Order: sequence, then structure tokens, then C-alpha cells
Amino acid sequence: MLERPFLLDVTRLISRSWTRRSSTGIDRVCHAYLEHFGPRSHAVVQHRGVFRILSGLQSDVLGEMLVGSDAQFRRGMMRFAPQAIAAGAAQVDADGAIYINVSHTDFDLPSHVRWTRECRMRPAYLLHDLIPITHSEFCKAHAVARHTGRVTNALQTAAGIIVNSRATAADLHAFARREKLPVPSVLAAPLAGASLSAGDASSKPPGEPYFVCVGTIEARKNHIMLLELWWRLARRLGRKAPRLVIIGQWGVNSDPVREMLAGCAELRDHVSLITECRDEELGGWIAGAQALLMPTLAEGFGLPMAEALQLGTPVVASDLPCFREIGQGIPALLDPTDLAAWQRAIRSLGKGGAERIRQRALMPAYRPSTWRDHFTGVESWLDGLLSPQEHHLAETHRRRA
Repeated sequence: MLERPFLLDVTRLISRSWTRRSSTGIDRVCHAYLEHFGPRSHAVVQHRGVFRILSGLQSDVLGEMLVGSDAQFRRGMMRFAPQAIAAGAAQVDADGAIYINVSHTDFDLPSHVRWTRECRMRPAYLLHDLIPITHSEFCKAHAVARHTGRVTNALQTAAGIIVNSRATAADLHAFARREKLPVPSVLAAPLAGASLSAGDASSKPPGEPYFVCVGTIEARKNHIMLLELWWRLARRLGRKAPRLVIIGQWGVNSDPVREMLAGCAELRDHVSLITECRDEELGGWIAGAQALLMPTLAEGFGLPMAEALQLGTPVVASDLPCFREIGQGIPALLDPTDLAAWQRAIRSLGKGGAERIRQRALMPAYRPSTWRDHFTGVESWLDGLLSPQEHHLAETHRRRA
């Protein structure tokens, strides 16, 4: 029998801390779920069909390591892993307990489906988007196949599916109709941005107006359009052109961006690239910008938009359903292929510009989603998936936590 009412998959968090890579939006969500559900969950670690379910005590120790520094995590994990792997259970009789996986980790695999069934778990998965299915041209064939497997298995085997927006929910239902698959209980629960501070970024160009673009550098984020736009601005305005600051890790299909930055002298003079940026610095960069630019061609949510609006920074973004949800009528939403429209918006976001005045006037009415909002909805929804006896056990652990 389990000691706790939930099982929480922490595989991705372990991988991120071990490799010391910068956190992505999915990693931020995983950390929020660890903070909220960790004290009431058994930690689950899996790798290609090998599973370990940790005891309550081991789960707490691992959770403490995962919220510490990456350097400390590596040292602690070297000592912790051999004992935890030996003591952890490969299978348990979960008796209908909820298994939570918000990281897209391996639930496309048949071995994962067998494991949840043999352990009598009720899986609850969070799908961050269906982009590899709806926009496969931006993804490698392997990624398309794996994500199709995730979505298919979630629809066929989950007790429930959480999505981050009504837009993602619509994509999920459309896929289910097309593939003639059942749809379990679906909860659309908006995510919360990071708690960023408006403190100054140490390397910010002094006194120089700039625009910022935040996100992994990959084809669907449409950095190429921004670089083309900045090349035109640099040719027309020369030294008076504003700076573009791109903050993000290199992702798939990013070679055209690398090549354009390397081969164009005008861009080198007006574009800065930051591939590693701590949250303490990120808040400063966003808060000090003329605007956040998000010309992405496909998105499931878009945390940088929520973070910018919380900091009072105007936003120009693609006209996508999820951005209409998140932006609450404040950002300028444009066709991501219309360079002339983006150029006009950028010009209007300078000091005293009409678009800047419009957005700043609307900022006080902005109501961002919070993690409290998110988990209030998730907890209520999960209660509906539990039997009365399981609900009582979960409520007891919730009060203790």
C-alpha cells in the first residue's frame, strides 16, 4: 500500500538538474507541481521502461535536492541514487491512486501504459501543446511520432488530462474527433509565469532603447522574421535603430538563425544574443524593454507574455488563440508574416508612441493567472476523479501538508 495519495513523476526535473541546463517553461511547471504536490506524493522516476517508486521519506529527500542548486544536486544525487534505486519499488498496488505526469515524460511508450495498468494507477497527464501534431513542419519526424503517441495514450488511458489553455483543449478535442478516440475528463487550467523582479540586468546596455524576445531559438518561434525586420531597421535608421535582445537556448532547426547572425554585419551591431539567463536577470531585461516581441508561428500557452504583462512591459505577438486568452486585450496581436505591420508597431512603441500609451493604460486591469488559481482548479478536478475513500485520504494529507 502507498503511504501517500499521489504519485508524482520527477524524471524531467532530475535530468534538468543533473545536466544543469537552463529551465524551460515545462521545467517551471514541473517545479510548481513539485512544490504543491511533493509533500503528498511518492516520487516516480522512469527511464525507457524502468520504473522506481520512492518511499515517502526518499521522496522528501529527493524533493529537497531538486529545489537546491544544480551543483549541490549532483553531489547529493551521487550519494542518494544507488540507495534509492535499490530500495525503490518497481511496482506497487496503487489501488486507484492518481499518478501525475506534467512533463511529457515517456507516456508514449507501451511499457509506460502497461506499468500504470499493472500498478492500478489512474494517470493524470498535462499536455502543454499539440504543436508536433498541428504544426509538424517545425518538428523532426521522431518528435512528431513520439508526441502523437503521448496524446493518443493520454486519450485512451488517462483518468483525466490537464491542458494549459482553451486553445490547447480545442486542439486536443479536434485530434480526438479526427482519430475517433475517446476523451476523458479535460481541465483547462492556465499556468502562471515566474515571479520575476524588475531589478536591473547587470549587462543591460546603458541608456539604449531595446526590444526583447524570450524563448527557445527554434523554427516555430520565427526569430528569422525578427532578424529580417531588424536588418531593414538597421539599413534605414543606422545607429538610431533600437537594439534587439534575444534571450533563449538554441533549439531544433535553428541553423538559419545562427547563419544570419554570423553573416550579417548590420545585425551584429544591433542584435544581442543571451543563451544563458538567470531569472534574476530575465526580469530586468523584460522590465527595461520597450516591448516583448513574440512572433511565434505556433504556441500552446506562452509564459513570457504573462511575465511581461505582470511587469508592465508592452507586448507585440502573433495573433494566436492562446495569446488572445492570455493577453486579455492588451498586446498588439499581428500576422507573424507581416513585416510592415510589425515595423509600424515597433515604431509606435517608442517613447510617447500611441501603441505604448494604449497598452500602458490597460495594464492596471490585467489579471494574471496565479499558481494558487491553477492548483485550486486542479485540486477540485482531481477530487472528482477520486472515490469517497480516496478523497478522504487525500484531504487528510492535504491538511497535514
